[in-house]
Amino acid sequence: MKTTPPSAIIIGAGFTGCALAYDLAQRGFAVMVVERGELASGTSGRTHGLLHSGARYCVTDAEAAIECIQENIILRRIAKQCIEYNGGYFVALDDADLGYAPAFFQGVQNCGIPVDEISVKRALEAEPALNPKILTAFQVPDAAFDPLRLAMAFAASARQHGAKFNTFFDVVGFLRDGQGKICGVSAINRHSGKPVDFHADITVNATGAWAGKVAEFAGVTVPVRPTPGVMVAYEKRVTTRVINRLCEPDDGDILLPQRRMAVIGTTSFEVEEADYIPVYPDQVKQMHQRAALLVPELENIKMRGAYMSARPLIGGMMSGRSLSRTFKCYDHQTDEGINGLVTVTGGKATTCRAMAEKTADLVCQKLGWQRVCETAQYPLADYHLYYQANEAAA
Repeated sequence: MKTTPPSAIIIGAGFTGCALAYDLAQRGFAVMVVERGELASGTSGRTHGLLHSGARYCVTDAEAAIECIQENIILRRIAKQCIEYNGGYFVALDDADLGYAPAFFQGVQNCGIPVDEISVKRALEAEPALNPKILTAFQVPDAAFDPLRLAMAFAASARQHGAKFNTFFDVVGFLRDGQGKICGVSAINRHSGKPVDFHADITVNATGAWAGKVAEFAGVTVPVRPTPGVMVAYEKRVTTRVINRLCEPDDGDILLPQRRMAVIGTTSFEVEEADYIPVYPDQVKQMHQRAALLVPELENIKMRGAYMSARPLIGGMMSGRSLSRTFKCYDHQTDEGINGLVTVTGGKATTCRAMAEKTADLVCQKLGWQRVCETAQYPLADYHLYYQANEAAA
């Protein structure tokens, strides 16, 4: 059993990387995060900002739905500074949506998600901008969160426990000791262009949609399919609550308020390369049409912008929306005989803390470090402290 504090490198400073840095640092690890951009500069910074209740997946992916509601409850408690507690509606627009209602209602109950069927009158009184032709409505505990604040809150908490963040360092390879074990990473300082080596007892690949590409540096395969989707933001906040269409997961099925804006999303398609994915005009048009179905006045409200986010869906025999939203943690020593490297990917923003906990459990097991997770017990540090810590270090 290890008696001296272990060290860990985490590649990637999105939600999962920042949450993992906090978890491992809290368990006594010397943690170093290496990120090629800034915090949340990949998928995490281009998400809806939806704190899922799990209701979106309760029929098609119960495992993901249960994970979401469990973590929804925890994040509401520990990340209050990042969340708007506005709730969500699932609304039916046509007979097909109504036909989905029984399966939906049974699904949320099976997954332990609080749900309340409300009258159309009540829904329209609460959200007057909603399509007046809706046929039914269900209320669930969805919420909106600020993506950057959530990442910074986890990172600030990690810093309070001694974690160090190295942003704008692009990992280009892994270091190995005399026995072939991975003992760190080689990176390029993107400001100076100079190579830098970082050493640690274990390295975790937490790069989301880029996890497969990073894993290739070690000669291993991670079955991640970068699955981008286009979202459109509008220059008006048209609802107070998150509005979901009452249907199986589909393009443009979620409209949510985000600060002074409304955001509709998302499409779904697969790519081989997660960098520089174009925002296709036909998909922007489709999102605009779907948004106007839920809230008709959006037809004439100016778009503030359209953007893309690449989901890290776990690959397999299925494709597109049929892929599970659950996350996977790979021990490459067990799977491919490569010691010193773990990969975590998949999941959703809502489940980032749980992903970090399971990954940290595996890392502790591998290194013989017996410390339990405590990240669900205490509020996260003020997100402002992440940059204050930076200034103090400078």
